[in-house]
Amino acid sequence: MKQVKEKRFGIDIDGTVTCPTSLVPFINDAFSLNITLQDITKYDLSEALNIPLDQMRAWFDETEPAIYASSPPADGAEYILSKWQQQFHLLFISARRKHLFEITETWFKEQKILYDHLELIGSHNKVAAAKRNGVDIFFEDKHDNAVMIAEELHIPVVLFNTPYNQDSIPDNVIRVDNWYEADAWVHQWIKTNEIGPITRP
Repeated sequence: MKQVKEKRFGIDIDGTVTCPTSLVPFINDAFSLNITLQDITKYDLSEALNIPLDQMRAWFDETEPAIYASSPPADGAEYILSKWQQQFHLLFISARRKHLFEITETWFKEQKILYDHLELIGSHNKVAAAKRNGVDIFFEDKHDNAVMIAEELHIPVVLFNTPYNQDSIPDNVIRVDNWYEADAWVHQWIKTNEIGPITRP
């Protein structure tokens, strides 16, 4: 199975490996709101919640470490990623800033999620990092990132469905609802070596 083991998966962290609801309790507490994930229909929290950008940015800078330290994994992430680690190279590429590396590394250890590479690039433009690492498939929750990576690198991107990423997508961006569906699509893609509709469990 040498060919399978050589596959290199680029994987976003927040809202992809971590549950996209992770920051909702923090938002509700800080801004005296009572929202759910369904209320966040835009990736830009300031725009989605009608909170001034400077206020939202200051809050996020202050709260970011606590959010990352306490984020629960997304449904199925631990199980599927542990299974994949035996078969594929797992390269986690995140827009988190580099000073958050220790918190990020500790979270992965606590969740017992192994990886071959962990990179915090401090930017949402992940094309260069994905290209440099020779990624075969990318896993993402941010719509713009998914489209950019798919179109510029000509690789499939698995986009995890959230209320904030519902804009249209090109053919090589594949929507899934959870890690179990991502796993089903991956194995179909490897078997057929082409992008096809996901077979939902």
